[in-house]
Amino acid sequence: MGFFEKIKNGLKKTRTAMASTFGGIFSGFSGANDEFYEELEESMILADMGVETSCKAVELLRQRVKEQKLRDAEEIRSALKDILVEMLDVGDTNLKIGTKPSVILVIGVNGVGKTTTIGKLSHSLKEQGKKVLLCAGDTFRAAAADQLEIWANRSGVDIVRQHEGADPASVVFDAISAAKARGVDVILCDTAGRLHNKANLMNELGKISRIIDRELPGADKEVLLVLDGTTGQNGLMQAKQFKEIAGVTAIALTKLDGTAKGGIVVAVADSLQIPVKYIGVGEQMDDLMPFDARAFIDALI
Repeated sequence: MGFFEKIKNGLKKTRTAMASTFGGIFSGFSGANDEFYEELEESMILADMGVETSCKAVELLRQRVKEQKLRDAEEIRSALKDILVEMLDVGDTNLKIGTKPSVILVIGVNGVGKTTTIGKLSHSLKEQGKKVLLCAGDTFRAAAADQLEIWANRSGVDIVRQHEGADPASVVFDAISAAKARGVDVILCDTAGRLHNKANLMNELGKISRIIDRELPGADKEVLLVLDGTTGQNGLMQAKQFKEIAGVTAIALTKLDGTAKGGIVVAVADSLQIPVKYIGVGEQMDDLMPFDARAFIDALI
């Protein structure tokens, strides 16, 4: 199955929901009047693009229709697609992992698919010829390291772990030492997802970052926030909190195949001005896909 088809299939629920509203708006199009724009805005809000992002997109569309004198429904649909692609373009969607080793610190609350994302990402990077090492930095949640080890075995990559309750920064230190000795390209670090205890999480992530900066000065580092696409606007609120405490550089949105509200992708990128770099559209190992804004919007609208 091709890249575009896979995204299209993964977003089936959102596409069906949006087609029933968007399709009706454009098929019954009688002109770009106030009623048309109001219906369009409502449909976008229902798809979880958020009030602010939806209003902004519709206002930009109004301007473009006026400036370019667009009258035809397909021209206006095409202009809307272009606007949404532009709103998603908030930075490079490729991972910054040029140094050897590079570090990807993976953060997010429990239950969003963090461990699964790390497993799938390790598989993807290995397929690209990278030597990957997993770091079991979530020493707080019972069996977190065991779950990560299962993914390490599935992906055929090494893992560094310690006992439950160990200092996460100590595990990261061990992983960096192992990476240097083994000629690893990318270290993928799991972290605890305790957003309800912001002070502890902040201290923990700060300590981990200091270890990375001290042991790997000048190394490329991504802070990848994993969000559950099915939680909609709650996920956006989580993201805003993580942005404050963790210096997020990239976002992965998971479980988009399980929601009719895939518009959250646009809301997250636009509100946070942080690029979405991966989307999860299924259970299979290769269903974590590099994000392509044009392919995503074409599959959606």
